[in-house]
Amino acid sequence: MKIDGIDKKIIRSLIKDARTPILSIARDVGISGAAIHQRLRKLEKSELIDGYQMMINPKTLGYNTIAFVGLFLENTAVLSSIIKRLKEVSEVVECHYTTGNFTIFIKVLCKNNEDLMRVLETKIKEIKGVVRFDTFTSLNKQIDRQVHV
Repeated sequence: MKIDGIDKKIIRSLIKDARTPILSIARDVGISGAAIHQRLRKLEKSELIDGYQMMINPKTLGYNTIAFVGLFLENTAVLSSIIKRLKEVSEVVECHYTTGNFTIFIKVLCKNNEDLMRVLETKIKEIKGVVRFDTFTSLNKQIDRQVHV
């Protein structure tokens, strides 16, 4: 997908704040609001813009522990059933099928370390086909950004 300088300015503005009014972007970019709308529709149709999303700060809801868990499976034939079970665990917020040591790598949000231990012991460990797992607790997120455009 080819994008020009105007598209990049629009995208950067919306990455910075997705609630920026179209007319404000139009003034900054120097084209009409209608042209901004047309370009946004084109970018959405091309799937370069994958969607618009409100982000919740998990800490304000008491989720103070972020962990990454690498799952070892007995074999990949059980992959789809394990993914289905992981979808039922509300604390799992991301799930990736990976190469390397782990077959699946998940991101888990919990209230605290005790809550994490409960999730691991009563939910993750009990999934049929999970042989073992390694857990990495995040101490502090250092970088959180979109792809540079």
